[in-house]
Amino acid sequence: MTSNILQNESLEHSALSAKFRSWIWSFGIICWLFGITDRTLVSFADGSLSSIELAHLVTTLCLFASWVYLKPETSLNSGGVERLQSYLLETKPKTADLEACQALERMSELQSQHLISQEYILPFPYHCQIYHLLNLKHLESVHSFSLNNLKILRVSEFQATAIGARVKFETILDSPVNALRIWRQPIVEVELILHNPYTVELCIPAYNNKTINVIFNAVPTSPTEHKFSIDIYSDLDWPRPILQLVLHFASCLTLFEDLPYLSKLAEHNTHKLFNLNKSNQETMWMLRRFVELYGSRLEPAQSMLAINAGQ
Repeated sequence: MTSNILQNESLEHSALSAKFRSWIWSFGIICWLFGITDRTLVSFADGSLSSIELAHLVTTLCLFASWVYLKPETSLNSGGVERLQSYLLETKPKTADLEACQALERMSELQSQHLISQEYILPFPYHCQIYHLLNLKHLESVHSFSLNNLKILRVSEFQATAIGARVKFETILDSPVNALRIWRQPIVEVELILHNPYTVELCIPAYNNKTINVIFNAVPTSPTEHKFSIDIYSDLDWPRPILQLVLHFASCLTLFEDLPYLSKLAEHNTHKLFNLNKSNQETMWMLRRFVELYGSRLEPAQSMLAINAGQ
């Protein structure tokens, strides 16, 4: 018994230490981005760039790349899956293993391609995040700036699974100057997977049969708050520090776009948010599947959505 207590205390201490190192590193990223922006503005303030200013700017960028590369390593189980398993064991112990297993297996499968992790505590109900992640049209609307007017052409395939679903849909990069063209063809088939009620994966084809996989874990902590983690994996043949830098920036940008919208969603009751009877759009199919499987898990005030979805 004493040994178990000491072991648990050691694990808790290690987890807190890892979290503190990760927080310091994340705060450093913000400071570096501020410093790079400030240095760039100062360097070009007079309309020209001297050799000394160029040297300062290049040095700053190199140091920033080094900081990105020095991201504290975390084990697979110290991230989103561990939080997910803990939450499921507390709320649904009979189905915890089944629901966490698929997500754990998928993250284990992709672990060798892991590039970045980001974790946030967001002051919005968990169901707002799930609604946002599973609504395909939000790629066009909420992320119109970061995705540069990406459009969904059609939904090509639906597949229901025992504890989730997957949907494939074609997207097109409308703009000829879209930055995403450096990674992918103008038209590709993207896949969205609901692994369990808290884990969603987005699979994006890249050039030369490469892929970018983004796994989101949203775990409720209270009726008005949730933990949100983002893990990105890829087998792209880019220098790792550069790819990590680009993905960190892209991930922060998309989350920044999410915040105002999540705030608006939080103002609506869940009955209204998930009332999908009036919407037969293909882009809402994944949401309807979520309601079908997990509507009864939502807090009592939200359970009406399951009844409505079944009528």
